[in-house]
Amino acid sequence: MTTTNTYSSDVAFTPTVKAIQARKGSRGGYAHMEDGGGFRTEIDPALAAFIAEQTSFFLATANAEGQPYIQHRGGPAGFIRILDKSTLAFADFRGNRQYITQGNLSENPKAYIFLIDYVNRRRIKIWGEARVVEDDPALIAALMPKDYKAKPEQAILFKITAWDSNCPQHIPMKFDAADVAAAIAARDERIAELEAEVAQLKARSP
Repeated sequence: MTTTNTYSSDVAFTPTVKAIQARKGSRGGYAHMEDGGGFRTEIDPALAAFIAEQTSFFLATANAEGQPYIQHRGGPAGFIRILDKSTLAFADFRGNRQYITQGNLSENPKAYIFLIDYVNRRRIKIWGEARVVEDDPALIAALMPKDYKAKPEQAILFKITAWDSNCPQHIPMKFDAADVAAAIAARDERIAELEAEVAQLKARSP
């Protein structure tokens, strides 16, 4: 059964959800948000910049019976491509070959992307519909990150219905190993420079 949403945020705020919000006292604030149009539906410059920095995200799907499944997707920064204001795409690299995500999407195109930036404590939620593209080698090649050592098996295109950002509450601050290694290397280099300066000063002392 197809439902028509009054607001873009109705993709998440069903009548049942709204009833719970009303019972727990948060409906007024979200009703005000709805008066402004609900969730955003197009990629703006801020979201585009956020997506360009990501090296990891989670893709949620569900089968025809509604059984949910979450799959991690990762790659170098920029592996999530923006095709237009409402479409994301990425090369789907070969993994354990269970094909649960692909099977779910063949039965139920509704999907959800969750992106989280632990360093800056930001997270983005994106609702939409996705489809797998197996028979377009040119598209798959174009989506493949340069010099990335992975085998692309197909592409996934994600059409955005709505997106929203979360508050930073309860997000732990974590750092990528590469960033930590770079910071330590810079520190060690600076220590070496200071030690050399100290040694020179000692050599000049009478």
